[in-house]
Amino acid sequence: MKQWKLPIALYLFLVFVSGAVVGALGYRTYSPPTARGVGPRRGTEQFHRQYMEEMRTRLNLNSDQMQKLEGILNRTDERFNDARSQHNQMIRQLREDHVASVREILTPEQLPRYEQLRTEREQRAKQLKESKAR
Repeated sequence: MKQWKLPIALYLFLVFVSGAVVGALGYRTYSPPTARGVGPRRGTEQFHRQYMEEMRTRLNLNSDQMQKLEGILNRTDERFNDARSQHNQMIRQLREDHVASVREILTPEQLPRYEQLRTEREQRAKQLKESKAR
């Protein structure tokens, strides 16, 4: 009977290890790591402060370089804001063109129902946006 104890112990150990490996792989497959972008957004000022501090400490920037870097950040921020503004204007114009085109093909009886539909959709979109902001 003693000769069977070692093989049985090895088999049990092998089963335990294989179960642990399968469990770890299953956990990794069905619970992937979360994205970095999840969570509250940082404000521009907070980002600038953190970025400037990290650049100063990790690259040992002097005061002249820090001033130049701050100017670069400010100019870049202005360019991003301009690009966002242009993008938003283009989107608004596309929406207005779409609505005008749809109105052209509708009959006078359909127009009030279309306006009602648009109002309902805008309200749903607003509610969805508010629920995501929480």
